[in-house]
Amino acid sequence: MPGYLFTYRKFKELYEVPIVKDEDKKAMKKLKMLIEPFILRRIKEDVLTELPDKTITVLNNEMQDEQQKLYLSYLQNAKLEAMEEINANGFQKSQIKILALLMRLRQICCHPSIFLNDYKGESSKLNQCVEVIRDAVDAGHKILLFSTYTAMFPIIEEKLKESKIRYSKLTGQTKVGERIKLVDEFNENDEIKVFLISLKAGGTGLNLIGADMVIHYDPWWNLSAENQATDRTYRIGQKRNVQVYKLITKNSIEEKIYELQERKAKLIDNMLSTNETFINKLSKEEIMELFK
Repeated sequence: MPGYLFTYRKFKELYEVPIVKDEDKKAMKKLKMLIEPFILRRIKEDVLTELPDKTITVLNNEMQDEQQKLYLSYLQNAKLEAMEEINANGFQKSQIKILALLMRLRQICCHPSIFLNDYKGESSKLNQCVEVIRDAVDAGHKILLFSTYTAMFPIIEEKLKESKIRYSKLTGQTKVGERIKLVDEFNENDEIKVFLISLKAGGTGLNLIGADMVIHYDPWWNLSAENQATDRTYRIGQKRNVQVYKLITKNSIEEKIYELQERKAKLIDNMLSTNETFINKLSKEEIMELFK
């Protein structure tokens, strides 16, 4: 139905700007009326009424000393590189470069040694994560830990070994037959307390109701990918309440990603009752805000 929602310029003027920036309820209501006939919504909590409770908690950590100095240095350089790239090639043609710069900042929040072999300092997020895992294991919980960076897993594994905590690991390199074996073993063996899973490899197709806790080590652009990962344990057959922790580094790009997720999710929930990737839909101003 071409033209049903006008041209993009008109749509932006009538709905996008008033709703996103001003939270204009009148514009929101009008847009919802226009698109409602084309949307069918089924909410898991309504369909699966027997599911236990799910609690989502954001745990903040704050970079210290060497990690913080490194982050601020990379942030300054990344902002300059991004502006130079945009000025030279235009915003649309610069997005791959910008994403690469943002990825480095995200990696520093996780642990700088992901890409800096000579880094010998601490990671506030890792320290927090290990503390949460130890407390959870002592309390009898089983944990799914998701990260977008498989390079983070060897670092976490080392800490788990030090604490004598048994774990399994699944990444995109894990063969199909091995995946099934690992899943069954985790669900059935109470001695295996932690399952490390790369977000892209474990977002769908896994039934991991043996766990009752989920840790998202780092935020991903696509909130629905995080939700799908959480649903590996929050699904039919789960009898225990599920606790979800999101580890967010304060005063960093992660905090800004989380704020964007929340803002976009609120809008999409009001309009479409679903979630979508939004990084490729961000404006130049929103992108540059990530570098502040």
